[in-house]
Amino acid sequence: MIKVALCFIINYQHILEKEEIWKKWILYNKDIINVYFFYKEKEKIKSSWIKNNCIPKNYIKPTDYYHIIPAYIGLIKYALVHDTQNTWFCFLTDSCVPIIDPLYFRYLFFTNYNKSIFSWSNVSWNTNFTKRANLHILNSSYHLKNTPYFIFTRKNVLLCLHFMNSNKELFITISNGSIANESLFAIILKNYNILNEVINQNSTITDWNRMQSPTSPYKFKEATFENINFIKTNKIKNKYSIFLRKIDKSFPNDILFNIIFEKNINLKIYLLCKIYSFYFFIHKYSLFLLLLLFLYIHYLFIL
Repeated sequence: MIKVALCFIINYQHILEKEEIWKKWILYNKDIINVYFFYKEKEKIKSSWIKNNCIPKNYIKPTDYYHIIPAYIGLIKYALVHDTQNTWFCFLTDSCVPIIDPLYFRYLFFTNYNKSIFSWSNVSWNTNFTKRANLHILNSSYHLKNTPYFIFTRKNVLLCLHFMNSNKELFITISNGSIANESLFAIILKNYNILNEVINQNSTITDWNRMQSPTSPYKFKEATFENINFIKTNKIKNKYSIFLRKIDKSFPNDILFNIIFEKNINLKIYLLCKIYSFYFFIHKYSLFLLLLLFLYIHYLFIL
């Protein structure tokens, strides 16, 4: 069974702003989801659930606000060996939260497991005036930017490690620049001529129009009409919108539950049929008829 690796980077307070929602959301797909946490100081972690899913200390390397590439690499290295069935690697932060129904997530995964969901473009700034990712040193064809939190396939994370080992000097040069996580991954895929193979969309939606600071996007604290409308509108506009960043602990859980858990029974039946078709095509085992029945009862009568 192919699986999803949820790879969280947590710092500062070492919490998930919406841990209870994450745990409930993951529960519905626990057969296909693994959870991993990169941390700075394990002794700061109070949650037993987070502690139980932390990557081993030997995969932890020093990071700071402007240099967090070691966190991605540590998560990738451990998730690859921990479960060889990990196929999708979702990179997230402590302020991320899911915004789609678990059943729809399952459907997206099974229909796109061989595609990375990764928004990228050419840079929009003058590379001579900033040292972001040290792009000013690189050829202009590598003046790229990417969303910092995204979904990569197993093939693409393996290429990240290959690039790191076979282009050590270039990897270090980029990583030593500030906010390198917003360029490095596009550069890697460009280097292997597969950048155009990804789904160029945001898997994690973020409001950069109402920025909290020059480097930080808007933080969703209140369930205002504008905030709820932003989330719902983006879910409609981009079918690959799976997560939201940044969420505050104060944002009402009941509103999030209403946004996440789909009430449309017809849609659930449609998704279940599509998921079953995937199972049958891949495995062709009658066992999955029972799984379909279980999912049908679970989602129609429990949710």
